[in-house]
Amino acid sequence: MKTYLKKHQSWVYAGISVIGLFVLLIATFTFRQPGERSKNRTRDYAEIVASDTIRATTEYNSISYFVEGDTMAGFNYELLQAFSRDHHLKADIHPQMAFDKCLEGLAQGRYDIIANGILGTSELKDSLLLTVPIALSRQVLVQRKPVSEQDTMYIESLLDLGGKTVHVVKDSPCILRIRNIEDEIGDTIYIKEIEKYGAEQLISLVAYGDIDYAVCEENIAEIVADSIPQIDISTAISFTQFYCWAVSKNSPVLLDTLNTWIEQFKKGKEYKKIYRKYYK
Repeated sequence: MKTYLKKHQSWVYAGISVIGLFVLLIATFTFRQPGERSKNRTRDYAEIVASDTIRATTEYNSISYFVEGDTMAGFNYELLQAFSRDHHLKADIHPQMAFDKCLEGLAQGRYDIIANGILGTSELKDSLLLTVPIALSRQVLVQRKPVSEQDTMYIESLLDLGGKTVHVVKDSPCILRIRNIEDEIGDTIYIKEIEKYGAEQLISLVAYGDIDYAVCEENIAEIVADSIPQIDISTAISFTQFYCWAVSKNSPVLLDTLNTWIEQFKKGKEYKKIYRKYYK
């Protein structure tokens, strides 16, 4: 009888433990803080509206997003603010230098939009939803101006890139274009991806001789070259191309909302004013 009671008590205690754990789990999910449920997972437009805030990441540079005195500015910054205003949302903007960190943050649900000038390559289209174009630009080779006519470091033609090492921002879409140039010239171009620097920092490294060549968007290079006269950006490595924003594959309604807004906004005076302010 005592043995039976001990076994019965063990079953009761085990049952109580299971029930207690179940209650604890219910309490955990019931009383979590607002917004915690959606943390670390991608959101679509309805959840963004419900939260009252859209979370975006964009590159910190002289075109996209920067701080001037006590004021924030930039092409993508102003577009994000206009979109948020028109949709009665708050814009929570996180500057990020490395493109791979933008992709990681989007996949983990920390960001709803990557508001960089993203080149719409087929590789990116496989993993992201890209908006309609927001701007036009092209990629250029950044190098130092020749010191003499015999300067062998100066690249006059893309054919001269064979055997050279080119620096780019980590996971930059321009890598695909450089690989295509390899096929076109029938020679190897060595690519070194830099994780902790953005395009402007790479241009400065070229200017002061720390590296010899970099590739970045022409609009960024033009602004930096105005203050660093030893920089040459005359060699284009791509045609003029469309640049877009990106959202997660799990956010199709957000994509549709952005596309509808971008197409309408680009027809108005405000977009033209913003575009002229940051693009020559």
